[in-house]
Amino acid sequence: MPTLNLFTNIPVDAVTSSDILKDATKVVAKIIGKPESYVMILLNSGVPIAFAGTEETAAYGELISIGGLGPGVNGKLSATISEILQTKLSIDSSRFYIKFYDSPRPFFGFNGSTF
Repeated sequence: MPTLNLFTNIPVDAVTSSDILKDATKVVAKIIGKPESYVMILLNSGVPIAFAGTEETAAYGELISIGGLGPGVNGKLSATISEILQTKLSIDSSRFYIKFYDSPRPFFGFNGSTF
């Protein structure tokens, strides 16, 4: 159920994309405390983004989860995801925003129903 939707203005090749998806899946599951089998990661690359008035390398993310989020967890997620983007795509942490949503069970669908 945790879903991380990432957007970046950098075109990302298939190998790097796969690495980011694998790394992000592991850290999201570990930090939130949910099984990897529930985690979904989306990587949208080559998206036009202007941040601080420039189109320099940047990223935006949204993480939605049913529970497991809070100030401490969100800080760890922000730091760790930012580190992945810095390592894999050279996106400076000062050019990355991430928004966290703690979703009620009836607002998250799966398998033809809701949680």
